[in-house]
Amino acid sequence: MKVIINGTAHDLAAATTLADAVRLLTTSATGVAAAVNGEVVRRACWATTPVADGDLIEVITAVQGG
Repeated sequence: MKVIINGTAHDLAAATTLADAVRLLTTSATGVAAAVNGEVVRRACWATTPVADGDLIEVITAVQGG
């Protein structure tokens, strides 16, 4: 299936979860937020949130600086 992650098209397997999709971009355990089709998904739900063909996924990583 095709999804858009942070504006880039990706081909993913049919049984992909949001957790799988986030791991394509980062392995960070903290400071990461994700939304599917404009709806923020709590981290606790990522592993049980299926990704569907055509979904728009945004993955945001907090960056510290000074």
